Amino acid sequence: MSPEVLSQPVVDTVKTPDRAHSRARAARRRRIVVTGARVLLLVAVLGLWEVLSRAEVIDPFNFSMPSKIWDQISTWITHGTAVGSLGEQIWYTLHEALLGWIIGVVAGVVFGIALGRITFLADVLGPYIKVLNSIPRIVLAPIFVIWFGLGPASKVASAVVLVFFPVFFNAFQGAREVDRNLVANARILGAGDRRVTFQVVIPSATSWIFTSLHVSFGFALIGAIVGEYIGATKGIGLLVAQSQGTFNAAGVYAAMVILAAVALVAEGLLTFAERRIFRWKTSGSDH
Repeated sequence: MSPEVLSQPVVDTVKTPDRAHSRARAARRRRIVVTGARVLLLVAVLGLWEVLSRAEVIDPFNFSMPSKIWDQISTWITHGTAVGSLGEQIWYTLHEALLGWIIGVVAGVVFGIALGRITFLADVLGPYIKVLNSIPRIVLAPIFVIWFGLGPASKVASAVVLVFFPVFFNAFQGAREVDRNLVANARILGAGDRRVTFQVVIPSATSWIFTSLHVSFGFALIGAIVGEYIGATKGIGLLVAQSQGTFNAAGVYAAMVILAAVALVAEGLLTFAERRIFRWKTSGSDH
């Protein structure tokens, strides 16, 4: 065997790490550029908003300005709100949204998988689910306040109905899209309906379900906020209603900023959990 042939694998093993390092450096550079562009865009929008408000090109009374919004948030943090500390209001809303989200996700997954697996149930309940889904669910919030009062139960119910349907339809579709060959092979190996559901269908539908989780938590927050806005004793939605009642535009925007921060944190946690659960996808795509 010639020396050139013997040396060829050595060259490949040297070049492969170099290519990997180059791709990693390019990915890091791209992340830095994207992050920088995001920050610059945010600074530009806030700066333009501040300048136009101070110059009264836009009405500062109705549109407020970033500096006043920051002052409002700082006041809430240091001195609290009219109904208690800011942390208490955030936790009250977050608790309602989390509880409604968990109940809505569990119910959506259970019903979605069940109807996806049992055709008879899907045929019987399908029209009713479509009718319920066509109802604007925000208008149910006043009904829930009448039924359950001003406490957290009415806000949880609002969050549940907003979360249930996107999770249900994704779980249903995921159950219907399972590879039939996998199901057939499982049955050949002696798996019954229960084992097929838990060991084949649910794992296959997990990616569909996680797709809905990203948007459903935002819906849970919306349900809690709308319920609090209509009637509550605590919560961020109540701060929005009070700020609107006193024509405090900065307070309305400040509450929106706080909600956006909570939603971003929740999105980050869901993304982290999804990457941990689906690490096999990432590793598989690298090959």
